[in-house]
Amino acid sequence: MTAKDGDGWTECAQGHRHWGVHGASGLLVVHHDDRGIPYVLLQKRSLRCHHGGTWGLPGGARDSHEDAVTSALREAHEEAALGAEALRVQGVYRDDHGGWAFETVIAESPELIAAAPANSESDEMRWLALPEVPQRELHPGFAATWDDISGALQPETLVLDVANIVGARAERGWWNDRLGAATRLLEAVSRLRLSHPVLAQWYPRMVAVVEGAARSAPEVPGIQVVAAMGSGDDAIVDVVRRARVWERLLVVTADRGLRERVAKLGAETVGPKWLLSQLPA
Repeated sequence: MTAKDGDGWTECAQGHRHWGVHGASGLLVVHHDDRGIPYVLLQKRSLRCHHGGTWGLPGGARDSHEDAVTSALREAHEEAALGAEALRVQGVYRDDHGGWAFETVIAESPELIAAAPANSESDEMRWLALPEVPQRELHPGFAATWDDISGALQPETLVLDVANIVGARAERGWWNDRLGAATRLLEAVSRLRLSHPVLAQWYPRMVAVVEGAARSAPEVPGIQVVAAMGSGDDAIVDVVRRARVWERLLVVTADRGLRERVAKLGAETVGPKWLLSQLPA
């Protein structure tokens, strides 16, 4: 388990030759402007590289001790001097070739951060509006996955109607300890690896609205806890109303009236069973 122990060529089950004996990863940084138009930061590979002259992502071989996120951030720093401080990882797209995989780490940036080639593997770094990307000569692997990846660039927020979910979870005696039940739920969700139709790993923003006896629920890593001063439904509607126009919001609740209210604001809804079915028994 040493640095750069992933360097080297390997062959996948499909008979393709790939760089990275433990797989590889790349960083796709996305920024949405005030109108909601997405821009992505792409790298033009130097001619000395495999598929030189094509556009793709800063990335490379993953070391044996690294996960995809760690590897992609390291490679982006080495090739484009990108720092991770201002980035928020949204998810990981996995392109599995059978015995070898390239993992695209999607990260949101609050601005069009400066980036320039930091080593001989990059000729150019450039922000491109989403429609411009297919007009470039893309790295073949990146081109093959672009349609899937481009559909997963939208920032996503999961809004939890905690009172409703706690009721659906129906822990023994929960009605006598609503604060404890809400806290246990939030702690369980914070450790959860949520399923996503496209991404192998999904890290949405999570906002949990608590009310009544559970209003003093503590902050949990990875979850913003909002204490409703009045109606929990009203607080959830306010969270949805304040969201950025290009953001996808998924409200977890079985409350029919609330579902109708947030749907009018453009949010999607799903019942508590979707969330609870992913929790350990």
